[in-house]
Amino acid sequence: MEARPCGHGFPQGIGKRDGDTLKPKSRNQEDHGSFTQAVIGVIKKIPKGKVATYGQIAAYAGNPRGARQVVRVLHTRAEKDRLPWHRVLNRQGRIALKPGLGYEIQKDLLRREGVEFGANDAVNFDRCLWSPFEKGLS
Repeated sequence: MEARPCGHGFPQGIGKRDGDTLKPKSRNQEDHGSFTQAVIGVIKKIPKGKVATYGQIAAYAGNPRGARQVVRVLHTRAEKDRLPWHRVLNRQGRIALKPGLGYEIQKDLLRREGVEFGANDAVNFDRCLWSPFEKGLS
């Protein structure tokens, strides 16, 4: 069976039986680390006044299905690596954090950079979605 990434972060078809429980093998640490470093590199390139989605960052870092891993990287490395975490939104252009748990801080930081929110609190991707392929931004 071919090993392909699946939603829980382990390749499909890889694992070992332990009684009646299928336990996935962990990924090669070098591969895991290189994806983490790629995510960090992509996030650091998002300029002021622009935003990116978790899935977009995952794709640019080499794993189009790694949006949840991007969340993990942001959670564990944003402060340590001084990442512009506030520039990362969900695929609807909305802040994923809940009110009282960072939502207001993220929205304020984005507004200070000139990012505008619509009536439904979504960012207009036509104006603010970053692309590393835009002239002068990569």
